[in-house]
Amino acid sequence: MRILFFALFFLLSFSLFAQQDSIPPPKETDSIVVENDSIRPKMELDSLRSRDSIKVRKPKLRRPKTVVQQVDTISIKDYKIISYARDTIILDTSLTIHKEYKYNYLRTDDFELMPFENIGRPYNTLGRTFGRDSYYPRLGASAIHSNYFEVEDINYYNVATPMTELMFKTTLEQGQLLDALLAFNFSKRFSASIAYKGFRSLGKYRFDQTQAGNFRTTFAYSNEKGNYAIRGHIAAQDLEAEENGGLLVREQFEGGEDEFSDRSRIDVQFTDANNRILGKRYYFDHQLKLFNVKKDSTKGLPTSLSLGHEFTYETKFYDFTQTAQNSAFGDDPFVTPIEDRARLKTMFNKVSAEFSNRILGRLTGTASLYNYNYFFNSLLQTDEGIIPNKLEGEELSIGGTYFKDLGRLSLQGDVNYTITGDLTGNTFNAQVDYQLNDKIRITGAIHASSRMPDFNFLLYQSDYRNYNWLNTGAFENQQIQNIRFGLDSKLLGKLEAEYSAIDNYTYFQSTASQDQIDAGQETAFVKPFQEAGTINHLRVKYFKELNWRKWALANTVLYQEVTQDNQVMNVPQLLTRNTLYYSNDIFKKAMFIQTGVTFKYFTSYNMNAYNPLLGEFYIQNNEEFGAYPLLDFFINAKVRQTRIYLKAEHFNTLFSTEPKYYSAPNYPYRDFVIRFGLVWNFFS
Repeated sequence: MRILFFALFFLLSFSLFAQQDSIPPPKETDSIVVENDSIRPKMELDSLRSRDSIKVRKPKLRRPKTVVQQVDTISIKDYKIISYARDTIILDTSLTIHKEYKYNYLRTDDFELMPFENIGRPYNTLGRTFGRDSYYPRLGASAIHSNYFEVEDINYYNVATPMTELMFKTTLEQGQLLDALLAFNFSKRFSASIAYKGFRSLGKYRFDQTQAGNFRTTFAYSNEKGNYAIRGHIAAQDLEAEENGGLLVREQFEGGEDEFSDRSRIDVQFTDANNRILGKRYYFDHQLKLFNVKKDSTKGLPTSLSLGHEFTYETKFYDFTQTAQNSAFGDDPFVTPIEDRARLKTMFNKVSAEFSNRILGRLTGTASLYNYNYFFNSLLQTDEGIIPNKLEGEELSIGGTYFKDLGRLSLQGDVNYTITGDLTGNTFNAQVDYQLNDKIRITGAIHASSRMPDFNFLLYQSDYRNYNWLNTGAFENQQIQNIRFGLDSKLLGKLEAEYSAIDNYTYFQSTASQDQIDAGQETAFVKPFQEAGTINHLRVKYFKELNWRKWALANTVLYQEVTQDNQVMNVPQLLTRNTLYYSNDIFKKAMFIQTGVTFKYFTSYNMNAYNPLLGEFYIQNNEEFGAYPLLDFFINAKVRQTRIYLKAEHFNTLFSTEPKYYSAPNYPYRDFVIRFGLVWNFFS
């Protein structure tokens, strides 16, 4: 990692001298040929094109002629990012408050998440949303999947010149975080990218080291006729963490004694446990247009018919290892050392036929085949019967999508239905967007789905006796009905409201008695359950930024209400984030800065506890956490295409005498720390 850091430093130092104020100009090969100096045309120079070279010839005995060759200009609009859903956005090198919110380990706004002390560790959930899960069950260990790139997380690029993006940030003790991307086009029709995100962080507490590597490479190609296109990616990912089980004696953390201000002196549950996720994926999809009638393309979609195919093959495993038995997970294990491994191999094929027309819109029919093999090493004989070592099978589904653009109004929807298979049932989505005027947009959507929970709820095997179960016959499909409404107004702000009804809600919970909890064995009795009653969840989220001269106040508020027969879904009722900041150009507009303070707060609630053996959070209703402020001070700057970030995180702990801030029971949130880094785009 030290070599990687010095390599980055050398690259940054070298490129600072080579970086241009904007996108590089085209090569000076085009010229303007004139016959006489007296008719030389006047030319202007802007930030995105260079001055054309001029060649002068002596006049000849013929009519003067001017030959002008056009110079192609390059702008930031020529650097495009295409998502899995084929939405295209333009590369953005600006510095905004939303960039500040996304400058973190996940590179996304973590407003509804509560991070653990060290980066690369789990995130506790403060806000819940439903209706956006995968159609098929996943491996499990969801708490440690936050940095795992799924198929939907991979972007594709189309750039005018090679583009590099470097994201660097310091971590917690002896480590760095680097996310590097290189995107380039071999031609106008063939693009590729290669990226690697890697980090290591020792952490402030004992046995808390984390490290990860996420390699991604993509390609996209379309032929000259434009009737065939293919894209794909390869992803190889490795996420590792030491698991210390949290605090052994809370008083060492909460007492505020100087002896334990060095957090490495605090006793933790264990120092010999590790978990790891390793995954490899190969993906491609391609489309062939059978015909494309363009005579009505000026009035909307051209009439066309296309065939498509999507393929994904992925292998993934989750490991938990421990050198010796620990009573926190139960007594009398089958064998020691503990070596638990869950494996999942999946292959997905989907064929589609898409018809588009300016009157009918775009209609797509699909048929998909999903093969899965979730397995362990051995069968397990118990008093209740045999627990098998695998779940395998295939799911055959049919479905379709629809999109229609009616000017200010757009309609879209999709449906999937499983014909054969035991894991999934169906899903239905419909959405309406209406652009009332240039300043107001209204959105409405509904969702309904039915599918089995993740594989680790259905089958699990461990060397610890209590962590072995089979629920394929006992658990039913989790069903979700959801309705959403959105209002986006430049004057009023952005409002999102969502109501969900969940049946057969699946969760982990400990069945330990109070004596067992007092003996430190709560996690030894964690098991999966399904709630028989219906859970109703309402959330309302609002964002509004107030501006006055060079000052701004950005406000984000989330309100949640849950009605349930049993307390199995715990969320804070109110969550707020408020940022007061100042923006200005300095040094004769050579640098743009933003500096301010962010306040984050959520009401107390029964915060979910973390189980390191499963890599999952589980329900606990014994104690409440929260109702403490998180204050961050930041100074951000932009120089050309470089954004520089400096933040004093959780600085209000400097004034706290009895710290009681937690990310989960027995897992403290981080103390005051200063971290810095940058995001840098440069172009060749």
